[in-house]
Amino acid sequence: MNPLIFAASVIATGLAMGLASIGLGVSKGTTASQAIEGIVRQPKAQGKIRGTLLLSLAFMEALKIYGLVVALALLFANPYVYS
Repeated sequence: MNPLIFAASVIATGLAMGLASIGLGVSKGTTASQAIEGIVRQPKAQGKIRGTLLLSLAFMEALKIYGLVVALALLFANPYVYS
């Protein structure tokens, strides 16, 4: 096992999860603030806005899970580590 490749895999894993978390946090905050702003402007559309907000947040969370899968693949299924 080459320690340089293993170290690069660990760093790439950390970057993948870190960047995914930063992007998710920013997008969730923006989405929630815009939804609250929309509810304040049009209280009658609260149910529709809330449903769209929850669906959007679920899709965002799915993207973070994809980032986790990529990070785990970099860490545990890296073909270059065991060559």
